[in-house]
Amino acid sequence: MTRDQLKDYIGSKYASLMTPLDTGRFDPMFEVKADRLFEVSRALRDDENLKLDFLCNMHATDTRENFEIVYSIASITTKLRLDFKIVMPYQNAEIDSVQEVWPAANWYEREMWELFGINVKNHGNLKRFLLPDDWNQGHPMRKDWDAPDFVRMPEIQ
Repeated sequence: MTRDQLKDYIGSKYASLMTPLDTGRFDPMFEVKADRLFEVSRALRDDENLKLDFLCNMHATDTRENFEIVYSIASITTKLRLDFKIVMPYQNAEIDSVQEVWPAANWYEREMWELFGINVKNHGNLKRFLLPDDWNQGHPMRKDWDAPDFVRMPEIQ
């Protein structure tokens, strides 16, 4: 299946769940609503034509206006790959765990919780692994984070 065929397939079968984005990247990119994340993840993994069974990467970004969480997934057997993202507001940022679908999400979700303060529902093991256990200085990957010994570099335009 080519990139365009994959994009068309997703568009026809999952149009109510995934919105295509024009990013100019090699892999197709879609947007998914946060409340549909688990449903979409399971559907993409279990779809016999896709078999997207491998979570390559998952990361959060602070855009100063909201959080964006990007999931890069692939299939070992069909050699397909796509990305999708969730956009969520700063206040009460919360996402469902996809650890049941892709076990590799464990560390990525813990990292999001620890460094961005994004709550991961149904994770079951949200505990620190990057920062000290007694850390109480906020979430260092947020763009508004500040600490007494932190020196902010100027923004590059």
